[in-house]
Amino acid sequence: MTEQLYFDDPLTLDFTAEVTQVLALPDGRFGAVLPRTYFYPTSGGQEHDTGSLGPARVVDVVKRDGGILHVLDREIDPGPHPARIDGARRFRHMQHHTGQHILSAAFIEVLGINSLSANINGDTPSTIDLDAGQASITGAVSGSDLNRVETFANGILFEDRRVSSYYVSDAEVPTIPFRKPPKVSGRIRVVEVDGFDVTPCGGTHCLSTGMVGVLKIVRTERVNQKLRIHFVAGAQALDFFQRVQAAAQGAAVRLDSSLDGVVENVERLQSQLKQANFDLENLREIALEAEAGELAGAADVIGTRRLVTARFEGRDPAELRTLAQKLRNRAGTVSLLAAFDGRKLSLVAACADDTGLDARDLLQKHLAPLGGRGGGEAALAQGGGPADGRALETLFDNTKGYLEG
Repeated sequence: MTEQLYFDDPLTLDFTAEVTQVLALPDGRFGAVLPRTYFYPTSGGQEHDTGSLGPARVVDVVKRDGGILHVLDREIDPGPHPARIDGARRFRHMQHHTGQHILSAAFIEVLGINSLSANINGDTPSTIDLDAGQASITGAVSGSDLNRVETFANGILFEDRRVSSYYVSDAEVPTIPFRKPPKVSGRIRVVEVDGFDVTPCGGTHCLSTGMVGVLKIVRTERVNQKLRIHFVAGAQALDFFQRVQAAAQGAAVRLDSSLDGVVENVERLQSQLKQANFDLENLREIALEAEAGELAGAADVIGTRRLVTARFEGRDPAELRTLAQKLRNRAGTVSLLAAFDGRKLSLVAACADDTGLDARDLLQKHLAPLGGRGGGEAALAQGGGPADGRALETLFDNTKGYLEG
């Protein structure tokens, strides 16, 4: 059994570690066993500490066989070694774990919604999973609801309330006003935010709510029957605010706007872009109609039919299809339009209703020699396949024969 010193003293980051055993692990790394440690192992939804143990890096800390194993990037000798915990990572975890307790309690206080679980991270937003069933009963959780919860939680932080931890026995559990009942029995560790929240917990925490600094909900998502809340706190919240400010100021400069006017200017540009796209689509339709007219004017006359064939380099197959549709609206017109992007051939066949021809049959006759495939309807069919430039050049060599035969 390893004595877990971080419970009572989460601010100690440097200590002398007595290594009693070093194990070779299956993945090529090494594990150090200490009788007493300040390194926190992954547990209770909180990630592990990192740091150094003598000349080795501590890359993971895990619970194992009732003790704690310190996973190292190299082998060290048993005996005393200077140990150092990554303080920035530890403090972020403390800020987020304390912030999670306060935010979970705030959801109950403001909206009457319980949290089901949490995941504490130091480098990415932490999460709280809420009972979505309760959320649906009280109505959808809106943006204004989240703002009220967030404001309430930050109010607790700003009051700099004391955060304490202590242990209780099973017999004492009924006398403690837990937000959530303990899942373990025996010696139970309790984390209490003075006058606000009491929770059984085995994580590292700040000593007062003011150490958390500030808390910000960044997004939400539905996960099965849960409403997942993503939030940042403390140092990570500062990082978030700095990135948001940089993005907002960058947008303001490009829009020649104040920060307060960014949203209004973006909405104006969106409206202009929507109109420009509408106008562009109209012009595109006009251009394609004109192009269809030019192609029809140059068509080969074969009996009572008019044959249009055309080859294009790198043209969008969707645009090719639109052009073919316009041609099939012209009486007696049969069209075959091909595009080549350097590797793949796309072919569209279209037949006016009065031609008596099947576009699928024409498509197959042109693609079969190339090993291509396609399908569609009698009026319009589309397909293609791998090809080279030579195939495009000879694609329509037999087309007139297909129509005459």
